[in-house]
Amino acid sequence: MNHPLTAARLGMMSCHNCGTLWQGAVANDACERCGTRLHLRKPASLHRTWALLITACILYIPANLLPVMITRTLLGTQHDTILSGVIYFWVSGSFGLAAIVFIASFLVPLFKLATLILITATAQRRSNWRRLERARLYRIIETIGRWSMLDIFVIALLAGLVRIHGLAEITAGWGIAAFGGVVVLTMLASLSFDPRLTWDEREPALPNTKTKEHHG
Repeated sequence: MNHPLTAARLGMMSCHNCGTLWQGAVANDACERCGTRLHLRKPASLHRTWALLITACILYIPANLLPVMITRTLLGTQHDTILSGVIYFWVSGSFGLAAIVFIASFLVPLFKLATLILITATAQRRSNWRRLERARLYRIIETIGRWSMLDIFVIALLAGLVRIHGLAEITAGWGIAAFGGVVVLTMLASLSFDPRLTWDEREPALPNTKTKEHHG
């Protein structure tokens, strides 16, 4: 089986901090530009990513079951989860807010978790299945990550506007804390994952990696 030439197989190593590419560098050498220790791949990338993803999946449950918004009016108090909050905005005529909260609070976190689990699992197996598409998915995850807290800002803005008009009082529930944890953990998981693992082959072993010796 012919293996494609990669920077790793050509003895080239890039600095994770400044991005400088070095020829003939060895693992744990210091980058001559910024002084950071060089590594062929991010140390313990898969272990860190899995730990963050599992924790995010656990928090995703209370994030959707616990109330994220508590509305107090003259008619009483209403506790809304993410989905019931979407329904509340929709019934109230705030269709734009309902769409934003539904996409940013439900679809985006679910998409990020599913995508990160997929690319991490396939990278761990060093699978050659749709590598280019997986690399593009990772870029999409990086791009949308900065908008993950959008709905929280929307709820905060809405709460301020409602209070100004004296219509009701809106406060954040415990679900928003769990949701914020999911957002932060998925962002950290995306940062800890090394996308170059997507292109690693099963055989032969990459340079600068230890292999066990077998004695007959």
